Amino acid sequence: MLQKPDRADGGTSLCYVFRSFPSPSRGLRHDLDFPPAIRLVKRYDVRDFFRKPERSSYRISPDGRHLAFLAPAQGRQNVHVQALDEQGVPTGPARALTGEAERDVGGFFWKGPGHILYIKDFGGDENFHLLSVPLDGTSEPTDLTPYDGVRADVVDDLIDDDAHVLLSHNRRDPQVFDVFRVEVATGREELIAQNPGNITGWATDHDGRLRLAVATDGVNNTLLYRDSEAEEFRPILTTDFKETVAPLFFTFDNRRIYVSSNRGRDKAALFEFDPHTAREGALIFEHPEVDVSGLAYSNQRKVLTEIGYVTWKAQRQVLDPATAEIYADLESQLRGYEIALQSETRDETRFVVAAYNDRTQGARYLYDAASRKLTKLGEIQPWLLERDMAPMKPVRYTARDGLKIDGYLTLPVGVTPRKLPVIIHPHGGPWARDTWGYNPEVQFLANRGYAVLQMNFRGSTGYGRKFWEASFRQWGRAMQDDITDGVEWLKREGIADPARIAIYGGSYGGYATLAGIAFTPDLYAAAVDYVGVSNLFTFMDTIPPYWKPFLDSMHEMVGDPERDKDMLHAASPVFFVDRIKAPLFVAQGAKDPRVNKDESDQIVAALRARGVEVEYMVKDNEGHGFHNEENQFEFYAAMEAFLAKYL
Repeated sequence: MLQKPDRADGGTSLCYVFRSFPSPSRGLRHDLDFPPAIRLVKRYDVRDFFRKPERSSYRISPDGRHLAFLAPAQGRQNVHVQALDEQGVPTGPARALTGEAERDVGGFFWKGPGHILYIKDFGGDENFHLLSVPLDGTSEPTDLTPYDGVRADVVDDLIDDDAHVLLSHNRRDPQVFDVFRVEVATGREELIAQNPGNITGWATDHDGRLRLAVATDGVNNTLLYRDSEAEEFRPILTTDFKETVAPLFFTFDNRRIYVSSNRGRDKAALFEFDPHTAREGALIFEHPEVDVSGLAYSNQRKVLTEIGYVTWKAQRQVLDPATAEIYADLESQLRGYEIALQSETRDETRFVVAAYNDRTQGARYLYDAASRKLTKLGEIQPWLLERDMAPMKPVRYTARDGLKIDGYLTLPVGVTPRKLPVIIHPHGGPWARDTWGYNPEVQFLANRGYAVLQMNFRGSTGYGRKFWEASFRQWGRAMQDDITDGVEWLKREGIADPARIAIYGGSYGGYATLAGIAFTPDLYAAAVDYVGVSNLFTFMDTIPPYWKPFLDSMHEMVGDPERDKDMLHAASPVFFVDRIKAPLFVAQGAKDPRVNKDESDQIVAALRARGVEVEYMVKDNEGHGFHNEENQFEFYAAMEAFLAKYL
C-alpha cells in the first residue's frame, strides 16, 4: 500500500497451482447466473473474523527438534516454542520466548537451531527493529538494531552461518541503508558496505557474500555487480524504472543470476542473466498473460524447485521430481485445498504445510517426506465454519476504453443475487493487486449480506508493463473510471441495488473511496476511507525519508507538483468536498508513516466546515492500518453500524 516494493521473502516457499487463466467460457462470465437461495447462514460476531488465532505462523527449527509459532501472551501475539519428538509430533508444554505487550510480534524466523529473530515497530511507525532471543530462554531478547527512529531489514539470513545475519539500516542517513554483519547472540555489528547514497537494494550470493546492488537516480535504475567482496561494485546495466531486470538469486555456481525481466517485452519472464555481458541468457519460464517473478530452490539439493506466478489465483510450475512428488502426495491427502510449504528443516525432510482456500484460512500440518505422514497442528480459525463462508468468484468486465479488468465477486451465502447491497472494495498500492483467497474483511461483509466487488484496475501489478503504465498520471481519472465501470457492470447484471452501493478501501483504496464520492457523487450511498490520501500535494510532501530516492519516478507515475499542478489539484478529493453527498466514515492511525494523519484531518475538517458530519476514528498507537486486536474490533464494529445505517 503506497510503498516501494520490498525485498522478496526468501524464507517462505511458493504456493502455486499450474493452470491457465480461465476464458470467459470457463468461468469468467459477463452474464452471471446464480442459483436461488438455498439455506440460512449463521451470523457470526464481528470479532470472530478478526480475533487472533490461538496458534499461527508455525515454523520448524532447522534441526527438526522444535516448533515455533505465534500465540497470545501479554495480551499480544508472541513467539512460543514447543519440543518435537523423534516422529515430529509436538510434545510437552509450549513456552513463550517473547513478551511484547504493546504490539504483536510482526514476524519471525529461526536463526540456526538455537535462536529466533523477530521484528517489531513502535505504534505502527514502521521503524522496524530486529531482535534475537535464545531458544533456551537464558536471556532477554537482544535488540540487534537498538537505535531510535531507525528502520532495519534483513539482507541475508545466512542459512549456513548460525551465528550471524546480514542486515541493513538507516542509522547514518535516514534516506539510505548500509549493510552490517551482526552477531545474533550479542548484537555486535560489523560494517560490510556503506551506501554511497543512491543504492536502494542489496543482494548476496549463495555463500553470503555481498555481490549485487541496485542504485537509482530517481528515474533510472542501475544494476551494480562485483566478482568478489575484495572488488568495488561496478555498473553493468542501466534501465529506466519502467523496464525491470530484477535479480532473484545467483545460480548455484555463483557465476550468473536468475532474474525476472521485462526488458524488450511486455510480460516479465524468468531468465538466466550473465553479469559480465549484462544480457539475458536462457529463458527459464514465461506466461503469455501475466508477469512471472517467483522462483524457489532447494538449498540442500541445489536445484530449482518451482516457479510462481498469479493469474486469477496463485499458480505454480514444479520443476523437479522430488518437489512434484511432495505436492502430489499432499494434494491427494488434502483434497479441496490449496497447498503451501511454509517452513522446512535444514535437510528438507520435514515441512510445515498450509492447507486453505477462499472460504477458510484452513489448517496447518507437519509433514514427513519419507513416511508421508501428516500431523495436524491446528485450525487457524476453527470457530468459523467453512460452509458458512462465501466463495470468491473471478470475474472480468470491460472498461469504457475497451480495457479488460479482472476482479473478484463475493456473494453472500444463501441469498438470491439480485438487487443486493454492494461494497466496492478497491485495493491499496495502487501498484499491487488483489488475488483469490481467504479475506477476513470480505467474508465479514458477505456474512452481513453484502456483495463485495474487488477489481484489479489499470496499474495493478502482474498484468504486464502496458497495463501498469496505463495508470501513469491517472489517479482520479482512468484508474477511477475502471472502478466506476465495475459498479456499472454490477448494476447491468442486476446484482447491485443502485440505491445501496458503498465504497470502502485502505491506503490507495482510501484515496479511491474519496475520489469516488467526490467525482461520482451520485454513485455511492456511503463510503469508508481507511488511511487514505485526500491531497496529492501534501501526500508527496510527507513521504518517509527512505522513499525520497523514488520521488522522481513517483512524479512520473502520479504527477509533478510543479509541472502538473492543475492535474493534481483536479485529482485531489479534498478540493471538491462541495460535491460530496455520501455519508463518510474515516479511520486513521496517528503514526502512519506512509499516509500522514494530515490527509485524513484535511478531508474531515473540510467537510465539517460545510456542516457535514463525518465519523472519524483515530488511533494514537497505530500506523498504516490497525493491527492491535482491540482497535480492529472497534473499527469493524463501527464500520458495520455505519454501513447498516446507510445501506
